[in-house]
Amino acid sequence: MKKYLIAGNWKMNFLKNETIQFAKELSSKLENRALEQVELLICAPFTNFHYLQNNLSDKWSFGAQNMHFADSGAYTGEVSPLMLMDAGCEYVILGHSERRQYFGEDNELLTKKINSALNHKLKPIFCIGETIEERNRNITFDILNQQLEVLKNVEPDLLSNITIAYEPVWAIGTGLTATTEQIAEVHSWINNYLQTNLSTSLKILYGGSMNAGNSAEILAIDNVSGGLIGGASLKVDQFMQIIDNAINLS
Repeated sequence: MKKYLIAGNWKMNFLKNETIQFAKELSSKLENRALEQVELLICAPFTNFHYLQNNLSDKWSFGAQNMHFADSGAYTGEVSPLMLMDAGCEYVILGHSERRQYFGEDNELLTKKINSALNHKLKPIFCIGETIEERNRNITFDILNQQLEVLKNVEPDLLSNITIAYEPVWAIGTGLTATTEQIAEVHSWINNYLQTNLSTSLKILYGGSMNAGNSAEILAIDNVSGGLIGGASLKVDQFMQIIDNAINLS
């Protein structure tokens, strides 16, 4: 039996009242759900942590969408791992394609961030994935290999605290979703990479436009351990359907 991680990545969405309303509605719908084999997580904007903690049931974990690697210092606009821990975070998303694309995050920086998160007892969700150009050039696995090199710089006894999220860049926010065959192939390759190069197995989430309609089929694929969900995590009914599909499959 799988134990799924269903994680919502809210990105830069929701103000105070929207957050409170969403949290209360979601908590109400979850009251009678059996969640022994499903872990629930919301990675929200920093400004929403307080409202989620006060209005969402204790069935949920909280995460951030980014962090600086330093504990403190003259880094205007940044948030440290200590601040995330102090705010009640358990997880942090690192290496998302939008951070790589818009903010120039590379392997050197992500190595520092991942190790800092782990040293502060935060659980990184490490995102990897190829662009449509890279897939069309048949270099998907070369790109994933380069991105996963970061994990070779992590102490082996800390690797088990990392979750991988495979997010094909071409399927994020586009409405496109990789086929089940493509997902199965990549997740199998990632699992083999982890076992061969790092002697470990980790949770591998799928994160390319998972929604209520396709989540059951995707979650049933071998080596898919859950979802990192964007747009659908902003809609209570859609998010609940994904959660219910995970419960039914677990």
